[in-house]
Amino acid sequence: MRYGVIGSGAIGGYYGAKLARAGQELHFLFRSDYEYVKQHGLQVDSCDGSFHLDNINAYQNTEDMPNCDVVLVCLKSVNNDKLQTLLPPLLHDKTLVVLIQNGIGVEEDVQKMFPEVQLAAGLAFICSAKTQPGVVNHQCYGSINLANYSCKNEAQMQAVVEEFRQAGIETGLVEYHEARWKKAVWNMPFNGMTVALHTQTDQLLKNASTRQLIREQMMEVVQTAQHLGVKNLDEAFVDKMIETTDAMTPYSPSMRLDYDFHRRMEIYYLYTRPIEIAREAGCQMPKLEMLEAELRFLEESKI
Repeated sequence: MRYGVIGSGAIGGYYGAKLARAGQELHFLFRSDYEYVKQHGLQVDSCDGSFHLDNINAYQNTEDMPNCDVVLVCLKSVNNDKLQTLLPPLLHDKTLVVLIQNGIGVEEDVQKMFPEVQLAAGLAFICSAKTQPGVVNHQCYGSINLANYSCKNEAQMQAVVEEFRQAGIETGLVEYHEARWKKAVWNMPFNGMTVALHTQTDQLLKNASTRQLIREQMMEVVQTAQHLGVKNLDEAFVDKMIETTDAMTPYSPSMRLDYDFHRRMEIYYLYTRPIEIAREAGCQMPKLEMLEAELRFLEESKI
């Protein structure tokens, strides 16, 4: 299949490069580092083995890109309004758009923009950053789950999963609501707390007080998800996420990097939207509500 990548940063650059290295046809949209990548190619420095791609299909505008069978949208969700102009040139009537983005509610809002487009969620569990032009720094993990939101063809979803696996990416096909809320269990505590306390994931878990707070925040997400009827999400999953993060390379999540580089943070889909959903369902997330307020203060003070 022919793939397009919108947002060729830490996530899109990594998964796109892995697919291209495995022989898939990839077309990448770049922004600030377009000229660098055209001249030097794309470098992936990875804990699983580094590699370099020369002469990749790099573009500055989607109008210059071909129609694609699968489009990986890896933009930060704060830029989703740009999809109204970026996405249409890549679409044909059977294109599958995979939103590899953080938060709850992104598919619902993108579907309103594009009622006829087939959407899926991409839930990446990966430590990856792009802090210099044309170089993706993959620190650890790297799996991704795909969840069907509005794709009419399950065989198409399975075919994408298989091509990811053939590229050496651990990939699963999972239920949509379960996948989104499971990702929120990790994202909501760690993204915001690393910003609010100006630290990394390892330090939050080494300190007994913040370790307990992280656990309590995770349980707020679990309890809300259970109230909403989400399956396979319980206290054991919280234990697993904490254990996995204990073993993780010390990491600054995407929100911490956005804050450090004076970019807008993904507060709406990571915090505001799920908190609103919780309230509408009769649930409360008091510790995460406080974290959201702190993040809004920090963003308004910094930008």
